[in-house]
Amino acid sequence: MPLNERSERGPASRRKTVDDLLEELTSWSPGERAGAFRQWLRVSLSLVHLHVLTVLEADGPLPMGKLAEALDVSVASATGIVDRMEQRGLVERRREPDDRRIVLVHPTAAGNSVFRDIAMERRKHLAKVLDRMTDSELESFLTGLRAMRRVRTEAMAAAIGHVEEARSKR
Repeated sequence: MPLNERSERGPASRRKTVDDLLEELTSWSPGERAGAFRQWLRVSLSLVHLHVLTVLEADGPLPMGKLAEALDVSVASATGIVDRMEQRGLVERRREPDDRRIVLVHPTAAGNSVFRDIAMERRKHLAKVLDRMTDSELESFLTGLRAMRRVRTEAMAAAIGHVEEARSKR
């Protein structure tokens, strides 16, 4: 959106709208949070286990040292965490084919399904909420979310461009 379109309402009004949107997008009631924690505990997941699965999802399979570093724990602690997760079938250790000395921690199918299951539950909950909105509210909300995705994509592309430009100057 061009800068002049953004400033039609004035900076104070715009800031208030942005603050209100941030509050709406980031609010998580204690009841919602407790429900999410109950769901995670139902499948025997601690927050540390969720953190491990998140790191592996984002970074791919990792050797124990890198995983420990990402979790900000000692290698011994990471080994204990991975041992417990392996017993629950959430991760597995595999030797690197090119260098058998390297052992990588991989999520299993069960480990990969954790976030898919959580997302499905979240979708069910959100569907119930969206069903209560009017058609006009739904259309406006969709327009806003699509604008947000567009701007996020543009910002990410610009950030990557800046990084690549900085690298090329070295």
